[in-house]
Amino acid sequence: MFDLEKIIEFDKQLLLMLNGSESLYWDGVMSVYTTTVVWIPFALALVYLLIKNNSIMNFVVLLLMIALVITLTDGITSTICKPLFARFRPTHDPDIMYMVDVVNNYRAYKYGFMSSHAANSFGVAVFVMLLVRHRLLSVSVTVWALINCYSRIYLGVHYPGDILCGALVGILCGALVYRLYSFISDKMRRNYNGWVSDNYTKTGYSVSDVHFMLMVLFGTFALIPVFAFITLHNKFI
Repeated sequence: MFDLEKIIEFDKQLLLMLNGSESLYWDGVMSVYTTTVVWIPFALALVYLLIKNNSIMNFVVLLLMIALVITLTDGITSTICKPLFARFRPTHDPDIMYMVDVVNNYRAYKYGFMSSHAANSFGVAVFVMLLVRHRLLSVSVTVWALINCYSRIYLGVHYPGDILCGALVGILCGALVYRLYSFISDKMRRNYNGWVSDNYTKTGYSVSDVHFMLMVLFGTFALIPVFAFITLHNKFI
């Protein structure tokens, strides 16, 4: 039988090991990375990929499915689990709140179990991976989700346990919603019976369109450190 107190104590110690740094630059990088607005181009690239490779009806269904993933992950983590478990975020936990590195006085709402950032990121990532079936895209969106999760630990607003449980919820919701999409789309599906050309993924998505989406993702990865540097530079002018 597991000892919950020891698990919680380990979670706190792990958080203190992984949280923050002595670098104002990396503080800026993680602050930018965790914002929603910086990922708008990536979201638009995903919409472009979906609309280019699906009928209008199927595209609408896919948008509804992605919205359902986010509704489920956010509902389970933020609406149900956070008030139910009422576990303080590290930045609000009386035991360690003064030991946590806080960036720009960002402390977030007081309860943090489970992480909605982790759930949302992994929910969308898993759905997209199962939908498109392109190896580099799968690896890339996994890395995107993992860094998004780590940024929350770095900023001190989530314990690793919050992240792990949130990610598991996201993975489960993404997979279940994809199964639902597969069931709904059986009669709407494009009649391709497997694409022979290397120009398409196993599920019929244009590789060139996938590469465009990856270019936007990698471009955002590259620009985030630049935005962080500009923000830091302006702060000290």
